[in-house]
Amino acid sequence: MKAIWNNQVVAESDDTIVIEGNHYFPPQSIKKEYFEKSDYSSTCHWKGTASYYSLNVNGDVNKDAAWYYPDAKDLAKNIENYVAFWNGVKVTE
Repeated sequence: MKAIWNNQVVAESDDTIVIEGNHYFPPQSIKKEYFEKSDYSSTCHWKGTASYYSLNVNGDVNKDAAWYYPDAKDLAKNIENYVAFWNGVKVTE
C-alpha cells in the first residue's frame, strides 16, 4: 500500500493493518522528512488519544493529515504508533 499526497509517496508498506476502513502504516514505513508533529489530538473511546502529523511536501502543507496512537488502549495495541491518513491523502495499492 502507498499513501500519496501532492504527487509524493509519503508512506509505503506491504504490512498495513486495516481498521474501520483506514490503512494503518507501520511507523518505519513513513517517509519522516514529510511529517511535522502537530499539537492537535483527538480521542477514540476504544483506541485512545490520537496524535497528529501535518504533511509538508514541496512547500505545501496538509494540516493534521495523519494520525497515530502513541499510547493505544489494550484493544488497539496492535496499531500503537502506526500511522493512518485522511484529508486528501490517497491510499492505494
